[in-house]
Amino acid sequence: MSMFHTFFQETASATPTPIVIDDMEDIADAARTGLINLREFLINVVAPGLLKLILAIIIYIICRKLINVVVKLAKKGMDKTKFEKGVESFLLSLIKIGLYALTIFAIFEILGIATTTIVAVLGSVGLTIGLALQGSLSNFAGGVLILILKPYIVGDYIVTCGVEGSVDSIDIFYTTLKTPDNKMIVVPNGTISNSTITNVSHEKERRLDLTLPVAYGTDIQKVKDLLTGVYEAEEAAIKDKGLTVFLGEFADSAINIGFRIWVNSPDYWTTKWRLQETINNVFAENNIEIPFNQLDVHLDK
Repeated sequence: MSMFHTFFQETASATPTPIVIDDMEDIADAARTGLINLREFLINVVAPGLLKLILAIIIYIICRKLINVVVKLAKKGMDKTKFEKGVESFLLSLIKIGLYALTIFAIFEILGIATTTIVAVLGSVGLTIGLALQGSLSNFAGGVLILILKPYIVGDYIVTCGVEGSVDSIDIFYTTLKTPDNKMIVVPNGTISNSTITNVSHEKERRLDLTLPVAYGTDIQKVKDLLTGVYEAEEAAIKDKGLTVFLGEFADSAINIGFRIWVNSPDYWTTKWRLQETINNVFAENNIEIPFNQLDVHLDK
């Protein structure tokens, strides 16, 4: 107990440490200096930056509205000049992207961001992306060629890359086809631009060719007369183009007769199907035999 008693006596008799005024003045000076620096920072850095940011936002909003107006005016002008829909969509997209790019660069200038550095970075990034997306760039280039050269337009019936159908849309990267049984086929533009394209409906008129086999020994003149009657009764045939009937080939089991007329492109398939049925009935009524492949086997005893 004597040890604890002695400790409390020494503690009670200890003289408290005095507060040094100089330390308090240093703290006050540091606080004043900090406030001054903060005020200068707010005045010289934050305020101008905030004003620039507000100005950039205002300019962006104004430019966005102006871009929409420009795009609408460009669309009206293209509609008046009857641009093809695929070309119109492509050009409007380029105009919109270009105007937004100019707006972004203007905003960077206002904010004090060095555009040269951004261009250099975008160039290196673009090169990297370009190497990684060579197929997409090829499709883009193919789309540009298709829209400029116009080997086909929306609504044409084409055969390409082993597929066929009516062109439903021409986008920057892909062409969409619809088959007669309403299937959708999407073909890359790069593949189409490097392939053979058969535009079936490009011309207003098409020649309809039929090959009609008849048996050996058939009266060819009678066949020609019957086919002439079929042609004259066919309303879809373009009479100015005339009729061509000829002996085309001596095949293994038949004589092939060629039958050619001209029709309007939209009437091609319906006319072809109707003619085939009509000719079959006419041949049957007049005892014109349509042979089929057959094999005769002779056995020696």
